[in-house]
Amino acid sequence: MNITTFDSFRSRNFRLFFMGQSLSLIGTWMQKTAVSWVIYSITQSKFMLGVSVFATLFPASVFSLFGGIVADRYDRYKVLLTTQVLSLIQAVLLTAAVVFFKQYVVWEIIILSAVLGIINGFDVPARQSLVHELVDDKSNLPNALALNSSMVNLSKLIGPALAGFILEKFGNQVCFGLNAASFIPVITSLLLMRLPKFQPKSKTDRNIRREFREAFAFIKATPTISSTIIFAGIMSLLVLPYTTLTPVYAKDIFNGNATTFGVIDGCIGLGAFVGAIFLASLKPGANLSRVLATNTLIFGIGLILFSYTTLYPLALVFVTFGAFGMMSVVTISNTLIQLNVTHELRGRVLSIFVMVFAGAVPIGSLLIGAVSHYIGVQATVLTEGIIALLVATLYARYLKKQVLRKRRAAALDKPPQEVLIQA
Repeated sequence: MNITTFDSFRSRNFRLFFMGQSLSLIGTWMQKTAVSWVIYSITQSKFMLGVSVFATLFPASVFSLFGGIVADRYDRYKVLLTTQVLSLIQAVLLTAAVVFFKQYVVWEIIILSAVLGIINGFDVPARQSLVHELVDDKSNLPNALALNSSMVNLSKLIGPALAGFILEKFGNQVCFGLNAASFIPVITSLLLMRLPKFQPKSKTDRNIRREFREAFAFIKATPTISSTIIFAGIMSLLVLPYTTLTPVYAKDIFNGNATTFGVIDGCIGLGAFVGAIFLASLKPGANLSRVLATNTLIFGIGLILFSYTTLYPLALVFVTFGAFGMMSVVTISNTLIQLNVTHELRGRVLSIFVMVFAGAVPIGSLLIGAVSHYIGVQATVLTEGIIALLVATLYARYLKKQVLRKRRAAALDKPPQEVLIQA
């Protein structure tokens, strides 16, 4: 492993951010696993699994546009601190609801999931854009974003596996309670940070419609960003929602229990974590778009192999392999946008990316849940794998055309004799 893998840890603020978020995200994935298991155990409905995902992600996508404006207008650090405190309150309320309502908790969970989605609409743009300010050497930004993704996916490895064990031994109340407690480290780490004093924008600059127009115009004029957002939107609508069906694989196909579900989700986290470390180890200047296309092919192949495999250990290998490729869809998309956006528009452009990405996943979850009801879970996942292969192929062709277009433009800018010599 290249020693540059951890370069961004030289920044004190990023180290604090990383440590605090690591513990909090383990709790978040424990809660996510517990929510899916409780919903499916009570309702036995694949569609309700989709509804529970929709309840969290769709409000996040809608409110992320306003969250992007808030992140650009106000102190991103204070916005993030506020959203983390509100998330703590939501987690406490969810724990109380599970304790008091027991088997009648489905709609209470969905309503509180929607509340968390609204909070996340403001949290994600602020958190994503704040990473840029936490890294002292801006050349380490791609490394910081990849390490940030590795943290997310390490928590996705540990959280579901831990949740599966706790659900079996202690019950879902403990899972929800531990998630609430996990917000204390992240709030503490934020309070320990030392950031430059925030310079607010003048009030005369505050026009929501104009601010949105500026962001959309910038995206339209920047092919790297616009193509990345379109790519991520298609993948999050038609392919990434395969995770909605993992409780069905655990319970119905592998005849397992909550621990089985936790292990499958943990293997997805393991593959994604290895993928994130791989991305963090890439040398500066690596062709990220090409890596994105290649790893999306790996993602599709992994889903195709996993879809109809009934041998549990082999299925875990395939789902881990696919998750390695899946990591690039999230991390490289984010990195390409962060590297090509101006600081003034960072929050708004990222919020549009979040709106597309987070908005497509819940709609896709409802779609996948409904389709799987008619054609079966395994056929649905197989179809998602094939779609991933098609999207990767089309994206690779687009990148090739972009390279040829740039070469032609460069040739037109050179004197005729220079072009003849190179030919």
